[in-house]
Amino acid sequence: MPDLKPFVQRALSVRVLVIGDCMLDAYVAGTVSRISPEAPVPVVEVSRRHYVAGGAANVAANIRSLGAGVSVAGVTGTDRSGARLRQELEMRGIGTATLVEEPSRVTTTKTRVTASGQQIVRFDDEETSALPEAVRDELRARCAAAFESCDVCVLSDYAKGVLDASTCGWLIAEAARRKLPVVVDPKSRDLTRYRGATLITPNLKEATAAAGEGCRSLAEVAERLLGDIAPAALLVTQGEGGMSLFQENQPVWHMPALVNEVADVTGAGDTVVAALAIALGMRLSLYEAAKIANIAAGVAVSHHGTWAVKADELVAYAETAGVTQQ
Repeated sequence: MPDLKPFVQRALSVRVLVIGDCMLDAYVAGTVSRISPEAPVPVVEVSRRHYVAGGAANVAANIRSLGAGVSVAGVTGTDRSGARLRQELEMRGIGTATLVEEPSRVTTTKTRVTASGQQIVRFDDEETSALPEAVRDELRARCAAAFESCDVCVLSDYAKGVLDASTCGWLIAEAARRKLPVVVDPKSRDLTRYRGATLITPNLKEATAAAGEGCRSLAEVAERLLGDIAPAALLVTQGEGGMSLFQENQPVWHMPALVNEVADVTGAGDTVVAALAIALGMRLSLYEAAKIANIAAGVAVSHHGTWAVKADELVAYAETAGVTQQ
């Protein structure tokens, strides 16, 4: 296993650009002691509200928490949620100069209401239409400028309209021209839009859907997808089943999950992508990057809710999980 103390020390010098669908996760907590007289629904007496960066912004939060420098590029509205999201990012030391504001667009916001620790409803404010051409061009221009001072790029696609096929192709080509690794967390079933990236990280369900019908095993799924995304590699995350790394003309490498008890898988994929990006920004191999990401995933799922894994947690978890460091 990789020596994680040098990894977190070297992370301090890595700069990452995260591009994608930025969201605000809002949490409303309270208690229920009565049913509404207006309808047969519980009345939540609110005791606490808090906000967390979500989507691509959560990937950036994880990268920053692991010690690397990071900026996030995407599109928000000019609404209160957009202002709150920027505030959350800036409080963490995440660069927001690459965020574009679009007055006609609502900031994607997921609001979860819980009572006595139990989530009772979630409601979403979002717009998933394609970006107006002027907004798309402004986002590309800001990304092009940011490429000059970063070591690695992440495309965090939550299918909210920022990363259409044309923009993905442009970003990957621009990164390749500068010899920057590109890590993709995909939501589109058409993985060809990410062709040429360094590494694409679907979960098992996403990979199976993208491969289409007729595949009887993960190996067949990967074989079909590698033909679509070459020369990109494929890291398929499988929750408690671990991760599998597929590369053209290379043996498959499987890593079992390093976790004893799963508290919550929310945001674990973002943690995996964050660790991968930092490792590839250091120019570590795909194998080394995947090992570190697997450990980071174990930390993430041991927490409830969206959680940005800290560098000291990563080292401590590896030690307590019995991982032998070199």
